[in-house]
Amino acid sequence: MVSIKLKLKTKANAESEHSIVLQVLKDRQKKIIATGLLVKKERWDDKEHCFKTRHPNAMQNNRLLDTIKIKARNIISEFEIDDVDFTLNEFENRFRFGSKRSKIDLFEFWDSVVKDLVLSGRTGYARNNRDTIRSLRKFHKKSVLHMREINVTFLDKYEVFLRSRGGSNGGIAVRMRSLRTIFNLAIRRDLIKQNLYTFHKYKISKLRGKRIKHALTMAEIESFKNVDCEGDVQLLNAKNYFLFSFYARGMNFADMMRLRWSDITQTRITYARAKTQGNFSLKIVPPVREILNYYNENRRDTNYVFPILLHDSLTPMQIENRKHKILSQYNKALKILARKAGITKNVTSYVARHSFAMCLREKGISIDVIGETLGHQSVLTTKAYVREFGVEVLDEAVEVLL
Repeated sequence: MVSIKLKLKTKANAESEHSIVLQVLKDRQKKIIATGLLVKKERWDDKEHCFKTRHPNAMQNNRLLDTIKIKARNIISEFEIDDVDFTLNEFENRFRFGSKRSKIDLFEFWDSVVKDLVLSGRTGYARNNRDTIRSLRKFHKKSVLHMREINVTFLDKYEVFLRSRGGSNGGIAVRMRSLRTIFNLAIRRDLIKQNLYTFHKYKISKLRGKRIKHALTMAEIESFKNVDCEGDVQLLNAKNYFLFSFYARGMNFADMMRLRWSDITQTRITYARAKTQGNFSLKIVPPVREILNYYNENRRDTNYVFPILLHDSLTPMQIENRKHKILSQYNKALKILARKAGITKNVTSYVARHSFAMCLREKGISIDVIGETLGHQSVLTTKAYVREFGVEVLDEAVEVLL
């Protein structure tokens, strides 16, 4: 059941005028859409939801309100005729943009999508989208970008712009995939026609390149373990985070950050991975126990294991901002630790996960088992984690047959 009503916003402006808004209710959810009209409370009929007759422009304004209500009812009827169980966001998009599909402003639509991502707690994804919007605005240099303007030529020039600013194939592909996702969403919501989709011709796959995946050997892990942090708390935390990730099946930083003492028993750690929502249960091995003991002895007034999130009641955006800040500090500290350990590879937080996979592979563990420990849904993903072996390793594998 869907209901619509015109009402006043509670808060008035400096002139004691209230905004008139359209309230749409569906499945106990509410959406408020501004009409752009203002009125003082004494000139508004709360019972009839219209301007009182003593208002100087009552007749003209009430006709406008009737038009708004008719438009809203027509949109609801269109959804019902098409048998579409629409969301309130889809209603708002149809109400605001109407049938002028080719004139949809990409920036306006994309900003509304980002707001929904933040509300749903997907702050990391929202940040990535914001970064792409910011980049696209710098390239376009105009406040409005109609979706019909984005064709192969536009994308080619945007790619050149990104390269001129030091963009790599991987970074450019991230921007283009974000843009492609927004086009797909606009088509699915019936805001633009399918023929405006230009990614049939502009192929993002051409940007795919083989990234060098750095991984540490067991010998390098031992060197890393033996680094003296010389009382530097930031270096000690970075060392602990890296080794914990390595020995906890390549647990990534986002999951370590959110790990709570309530996720830990005497022998196991159980948690849901933020990226995939897959459930993990892993045995606490001695190096992990040693790190947990250290943070238990230096426990803070939160339920979080690591000193990354400093309060239990942070908002999703505060958590995302904290993650961004500490991850940057963590990666800088890893560079110092690697140098102290005599490691020339580029060590980042993600290297712990790759190193875990590679060290298992070097110990003879099968790709399938490694994929299970990492939580991969496809063996192809796991293969991307492990580099090709040298000829000596292959020779030894053949000698097993003799």
